[in-house]
Amino acid sequence: MDVVVEVGGWEHECCGEAVERNQLVDFSCIRYQGPDGRERLAESHHGGLDVRADERVRGRVTDIQVVRDGGVAQAVLRLPSGQALRGFDDGDDGHLEDPWTGDLLPSGSTEFLVTVRTSR
Repeated sequence: MDVVVEVGGWEHECCGEAVERNQLVDFSCIRYQGPDGRERLAESHHGGLDVRADERVRGRVTDIQVVRDGGVAQAVLRLPSGQALRGFDDGDDGHLEDPWTGDLLPSGSTEFLVTVRTSR
Protein backbone atom coordinates (compact mmCIF):
# COMPACT_ATOMS: atom_id res chain seq x y z
CA MET A 1 0.00 0.00 0.00
CA ASP A 2 1.29 3.48 -0.84
CA VAL A 3 1.18 6.09 1.92
CA VAL A 4 1.91 9.79 1.38
CA VAL A 5 3.78 11.55 4.19
CA GLU A 6 4.19 15.32 4.36
CA VAL A 7 7.81 16.19 5.16
CA GLY A 8 9.13 19.69 5.63
CA GLY A 9 8.72 22.97 7.40
CA TRP A 10 10.65 23.88 10.51
CA GLU A 11 10.96 20.27 11.69
CA HIS A 12 12.78 19.13 8.56
CA GLU A 13 14.89 22.29 8.52
CA CYS A 14 15.82 21.65 12.16
CA CYS A 15 17.00 18.06 12.02
CA GLY A 16 15.56 16.27 8.98
CA GLU A 17 17.75 13.85 7.08
CA ALA A 18 18.01 13.56 3.30
CA VAL A 19 15.52 11.17 1.69
CA GLU A 20 16.09 9.44 -1.65
CA ARG A 21 13.94 7.36 -3.98
CA ASN A 22 14.15 3.62 -3.28
CA GLN A 23 15.43 4.27 0.26
CA LEU A 24 13.98 2.33 3.20
CA VAL A 25 12.48 4.76 5.73
CA ASP A 26 10.89 4.63 9.16
CA PHE A 27 8.96 7.88 9.77
CA SER A 28 7.31 8.96 13.02
CA CYS A 29 4.19 10.85 12.03
CA ILE A 30 1.30 12.87 13.35
CA ARG A 31 -2.12 12.08 11.85
CA TYR A 32 -4.33 15.14 11.34
CA GLN A 33 -7.33 16.30 9.33
CA GLY A 34 -6.43 18.60 6.44
CA PRO A 35 -8.44 21.63 5.32
CA ASP A 36 -10.16 19.41 2.75
CA GLY A 37 -11.40 17.10 5.53
CA ARG A 38 -9.12 14.21 4.54
CA GLU A 39 -6.79 12.45 6.96
CA ARG A 40 -3.11 13.29 6.43
CA LEU A 41 0.24 12.22 7.88
CA ALA A 42 3.06 14.63 8.68
CA GLU A 43 6.53 13.47 9.66
CA SER A 44 7.51 14.77 13.07
CA HIS A 45 10.76 14.55 15.01
CA HIS A 46 9.41 16.48 17.97
CA GLY A 47 5.64 15.90 18.02
CA GLY A 48 3.15 18.71 18.32
CA LEU A 49 2.64 20.82 21.43
CA ASP A 50 -0.20 18.58 22.53
CA VAL A 51 0.03 15.75 19.97
CA ARG A 52 2.44 12.85 20.03
CA ALA A 53 4.03 11.54 16.86
CA ASP A 54 2.73 8.03 17.45
CA GLU A 55 1.99 6.80 13.91
CA ARG A 56 4.81 4.89 12.18
CA VAL A 57 5.25 4.63 8.42
CA ARG A 58 7.87 2.08 7.36
CA GLY A 59 8.70 1.10 3.82
CA ARG A 60 10.45 2.03 0.58
CA VAL A 61 10.28 5.52 -0.95
CA THR A 62 8.70 5.38 -4.40
CA ASP A 63 8.19 9.09 -5.11
CA ILE A 64 9.22 12.51 -3.80
CA GLN A 65 7.56 15.80 -4.75
CA VAL A 66 8.17 19.40 -3.76
CA VAL A 67 5.00 21.39 -3.09
CA ARG A 68 5.09 24.78 -4.78
CA ASP A 69 3.00 27.85 -4.02
CA GLY A 70 -0.63 27.18 -4.80
CA GLY A 71 -0.25 23.51 -3.84
CA VAL A 72 1.23 22.37 -7.16
CA ALA A 73 3.46 19.32 -6.63
CA GLN A 74 6.53 18.67 -8.80
CA ALA A 75 8.62 15.48 -8.80
CA VAL A 76 12.19 15.74 -7.48
CA LEU A 77 15.03 13.23 -7.42
CA ARG A 78 15.70 13.54 -3.69
CA LEU A 79 14.79 15.54 -0.63
CA PRO A 80 17.94 17.22 0.74
CA SER A 81 18.56 17.31 4.47
CA GLY A 82 17.22 20.25 6.42
CA GLN A 83 20.73 21.57 6.91
CA ALA A 84 21.41 21.37 3.16
CA LEU A 85 18.17 23.21 2.36
CA ARG A 86 19.30 25.97 4.73
CA GLY A 87 22.80 26.06 3.15
CA PHE A 88 24.66 24.65 6.17
CA ASP A 89 25.85 21.29 4.79
CA ASP A 90 29.29 21.33 3.18
CA GLY A 91 28.72 17.95 1.49
CA ASP A 92 25.28 18.76 0.01
CA ASP A 93 24.36 21.99 -1.76
CA GLY A 94 20.63 21.38 -1.16
CA HIS A 95 19.61 21.76 -4.80
CA LEU A 96 16.48 20.13 -6.19
CA GLU A 97 16.76 18.07 -9.35
CA ASP A 98 14.27 16.72 -11.89
CA PRO A 99 14.34 12.91 -11.53
CA TRP A 100 14.20 12.22 -15.28
CA THR A 101 16.22 15.01 -16.91
CA GLY A 102 18.66 15.95 -14.15
CA ASP A 103 17.75 19.62 -14.64
CA LEU A 104 18.09 21.83 -11.57
CA LEU A 105 14.76 23.06 -10.25
CA PRO A 106 14.10 26.29 -8.42
CA SER A 107 14.13 25.83 -4.67
CA GLY A 108 12.37 28.02 -2.16
CA SER A 109 9.78 25.59 -0.87
CA THR A 110 10.41 23.49 2.24
CA GLU A 111 7.28 21.36 1.86
CA PHE A 112 7.54 17.89 0.34
CA LEU A 113 5.35 14.84 -0.24
CA VAL A 114 7.10 11.49 0.17
CA THR A 115 5.29 8.37 -1.07
CA VAL A 116 6.21 5.26 0.89
CA ARG A 117 5.26 1.74 -0.21
CA THR A 118 4.43 -0.17 2.97
CA SER A 119 3.80 -3.86 3.53
CA ARG A 120 0.35 -3.35 5.05
